[in-house]
Amino acid sequence: MLKTRLSVMMFLQYAIWGAWLPFLWSFLSDHRGMNGDEIGYMFAAGAVGAIVGPFLAGQMADRWFATERMLGVSHLIGAALIWQLATIDSFQGFLVFSLLYGLVYSPTMPLTNSLAFHHLPFVERDFGKVRLWGTFGWIAVGIGMGHWLGIMHTPEGLDEIGVKAAQVAGKADAFRLSAILGALMGLFCFSLPHTPPSQAGEKNAALEALGEIKRQPLLLLFLLAVPVSCIHQFYFVHTEGFLHAKLEPPAFFTAIFGVGGGGFMTIGQMTEVVVIGMIPLILRNVSKRTVLSIGLLAYAARMALFAYMSDSTIALLAGVALHGVCFGCFIFVCFMIVDEYTTEDVRASAQNLYNLVIVGIGVIVGSKIAGWVADWATIDGEMNHTKLFSVPMWASLACLVLLAAFYPSKARIQEAQEQY
Repeated sequence: MLKTRLSVMMFLQYAIWGAWLPFLWSFLSDHRGMNGDEIGYMFAAGAVGAIVGPFLAGQMADRWFATERMLGVSHLIGAALIWQLATIDSFQGFLVFSLLYGLVYSPTMPLTNSLAFHHLPFVERDFGKVRLWGTFGWIAVGIGMGHWLGIMHTPEGLDEIGVKAAQVAGKADAFRLSAILGALMGLFCFSLPHTPPSQAGEKNAALEALGEIKRQPLLLLFLLAVPVSCIHQFYFVHTEGFLHAKLEPPAFFTAIFGVGGGGFMTIGQMTEVVVIGMIPLILRNVSKRTVLSIGLLAYAARMALFAYMSDSTIALLAGVALHGVCFGCFIFVCFMIVDEYTTEDVRASAQNLYNLVIVGIGVIVGSKIAGWVADWATIDGEMNHTKLFSVPMWASLACLVLLAAFYPSKARIQEAQEQY
C-alpha cells in the first residue's frame, strides 16, 4: 500500500511537468512568435524556483512543516498559475507567470524524492520501482497530448502548413492539462504518509547540506551536474520541434503516438522505464562510476545521431530512445548517490541542492545556451541541425573525460567519509 501511494505521487508529479515541457519551444516560437533568446528566458524563469528551493522549501521540509503538506499547498497554487499560461500572449506576462510557477513547482521534485527515501525501508531495491511511475506519467501525458492534437486540432481542408499551425496553437491545451493534474496532485498529497520536520536542531538545513556535499564523490557530481543539465535541457528545448519538422514515421507510429514531436519523445521515457527498473540489478555487478560513464556516453551518442543522421527515421527514433539511458544512468543514479552520502537530518535539503543544479542552474544556463546556439545555427532562416546538435555532443564527451579523470575510488571515498 505504501509503494502504491508513493507510485501515484510520482506519476502525477512528472505528468504535470511532462504535459507542457516538450511543447514549450515550438508553442512560443511558432505560435507566439518569440525568438530563441526570449524563449531561453522562459525556460530560465521556470528554473529559478529550483534555486530558491534548497533555501526555502528544503528548509521548511527539514525543519518547520511536514513534507506532504508542503507538497499539497505548492501543487494547488501551481495549478492556478499554469492554467493562465494557455492564454497569456505577451512576453512580459508569460515570463512573470513562468517565474511564479517555477517558484512553487520546481522545489516539489526533490521533496517527492526525499519523502520516498524517508519511508521506503530498502531504498536501492524499491526507489527505482516507485520512481519509474513518474516516467509512466510523462509517457501518458505525452501520448495523450499527441492524440489530442490529432483529434481536436487537426482541421480538414487545410494544406500542410495550415494543419501544423493549428496543431501548434492547440499546444496551449498542454498547460490546461498540467493545471488539472496539478490540482489532483495537490489534493492527493494530503493523503501521503506523514513526514514531519526533523527535530534534530535549529540550524539551517541547507547550509548543513552544503557542508556535506564538499566531500567526494558528491563534489565532482555537483560540478559535473551543471554542464550535464545544460545538455539535458538542450534536448528538451529543441527535440519536439526538431522531430515535428524532420521525422517522417510510418503510419502505424502516428496511430500510436499521435501528431507532433511530443508523443514520439515518450519513446525516451519508455526506455527510461526499462533502464530505471534495471538499475538495482545493474548496480549489484557494476560500479556507480561505470554506470555514470555509460550515461554520459549515451548523451553524446544521442546528439551525434541528431546532428549527423537527421534524414534517417531510424536514427532519430534511436536518438530519442537513448534518453532513458541518459537519464537513468546519470541523473537518476546521481540522486541515489546524494542520498547515500548525506545524513538523514539534511537529506531533503541535499536533494534540493542537487535539484538546484539540475533543474535550476543547469536549466537556466542550458536554456540560454540553447537559444544562443539556435540563433547561431540558423542560416538564412533555416536551422542547420548539424551545427545545432554538435555543440552538446562535444560537451558530453568532455564531461565523460572529466568523470574518468576525477571520480574517486571506493578506498578514497571511504577515507574521506571516515574523516567526518
